[in-house]
Amino acid sequence: MTHLGGDDHVVRLRDGRSLGFAQYGCADGVVVVNAHGGLVGRLDVGAARPFADQAGIRLISPDRPGIGLSDRLPGRTLLDWADDIAALVDHLGVDRFYATGWSMGGQYAAALGYAVPSRVRRVAIIAGALPLIEPAVFAQLPLFDRAYTRLSQRAPWVARQCFRTMALMAHTAPTLNGRLAAWGLGGADAGVLRAEGVDNFSAVSYEGLRRASGVIDDYRAWALPWGFAPEDIDVPVDSWSGTEDPRVPSSWGDALAQRIPNATHYRRPGGHFVAHLHFAELLETLTR
Repeated sequence: MTHLGGDDHVVRLRDGRSLGFAQYGCADGVVVVNAHGGLVGRLDVGAARPFADQAGIRLISPDRPGIGLSDRLPGRTLLDWADDIAALVDHLGVDRFYATGWSMGGQYAAALGYAVPSRVRRVAIIAGALPLIEPAVFAQLPLFDRAYTRLSQRAPWVARQCFRTMALMAHTAPTLNGRLAAWGLGGADAGVLRAEGVDNFSAVSYEGLRRASGVIDDYRAWALPWGFAPEDIDVPVDSWSGTEDPRVPSSWGDALAQRIPNATHYRRPGGHFVAHLHFAELLETLTR
């Protein structure tokens, strides 16, 4: 069995854009495509590598446009992402696959289930959000997510400086940056950051933040209409929530499971990084 471990792969899409991705796990394993969270990129699922190895999974984690190694696509939407992933798996010779998405990536995983149901076997949405355009949803986000979203929409020059400063901190003072992040998150999430290494957290953050224009695009895109409703997703979905999540109400995970026709809600001990505490169960449940 050949094991994968490459963080830096790039393919050229039909429109000429580059799409970067990482691969982990087994080269001949069942394929899981990951949609990364916000303020990070393709490396955010690197901690799942040993679990993918053990489960015989080929874990493919692309950067969204403008993030990491991927070229920008100004004005992009969730369904544009589904088109990019269809092109990527075509290039890699993959027919059917599973999809997972964490945090901001949850809606992108949902988009794959909606847009290419003939190819997506099952979706896992981890600490994901409801559509932000729905009544009262946006107001339940943490203050900093609301601020970054509005700045990206209305004052992108200010957002750009914020993201550049965050990237600089992660790159030049990784240990301090990681310790401050752990202190700010607290609880179970702080434990995850310390266990996996605060310097590693900063390296993942820097790669996702180093191109501020792409981060702005990310915040703009997640506040747009999805182009479909949760009720329109036909493939099976697992919705995962952490009992101590400081950023996403666990009620959102339950609401998604109630609205998606063939969905199950899994509520587990942990915070926003709940997947990192339950990778083995999550991947087994997804690919069973």
